[in-house]
Amino acid sequence: MSLPRLERPDLPEYMTWEELERLPGEIAEQIELWEGRVVWVRRGPGEHQIFMRRLTHELEQCARNDMAADAERCWVANLETNVFLGNSGKSDFLTPDFLVHRCLGGAYRDVRAADTVLVGEVLSPSNIPSDIEAKKSRYAKAGIPWYWEVTLKADVSAIAFIRAYGLEIGYAQLPDGISPLHPAAYRIVGEWVNDGEERVSFTHPFPIDVPWTALAY
Repeated sequence: MSLPRLERPDLPEYMTWEELERLPGEIAEQIELWEGRVVWVRRGPGEHQIFMRRLTHELEQCARNDMAADAERCWVANLETNVFLGNSGKSDFLTPDFLVHRCLGGAYRDVRAADTVLVGEVLSPSNIPSDIEAKKSRYAKAGIPWYWEVTLKADVSAIAFIRAYGLEIGYAQLPDGISPLHPAAYRIVGEWVNDGEERVSFTHPFPIDVPWTALAY
């Protein structure tokens, strides 16, 4: 979300959800809590919001089509919604640009990682790669099965490409005494370039079929 530039207040390194809620809304919505640690969220340009809305709308339509085909399935596609990573408590959460989660069985309920089947981020040229990798690692550690990245072109208002990642749990055999830093990680399973390809098509978590024309600026 594009927000006016605000002076960041002098906050403690760690906060609880209850302390975060007491902050002014325009400050609190720029913060994620990573196991209680305050992490400021980088805000993108106006194009970031436009493409985020475009893709969320298309995912919602695909989800509705899937639910119409099977009444036992129930999905919610949304944007900029907190995903709480633990089974309880609220001081460890991420706020993806867009997401799909299972229906929660009631109104105004918190979205947990266990409910979430897809998260995604829109990456503009101002994003710092190390920040994105750190956030991606946390999504994977939380067990969210699908992660998407939407990368914007640097010189025009358009999407350059979209990548889909699937969660791989486990790892190849390593030398004795060596273990991976992140045992759960994503592997790229789909890529669509906005340069001649007609559509973005994928099969999980439900059939997704989006024409590039629907994602134009």
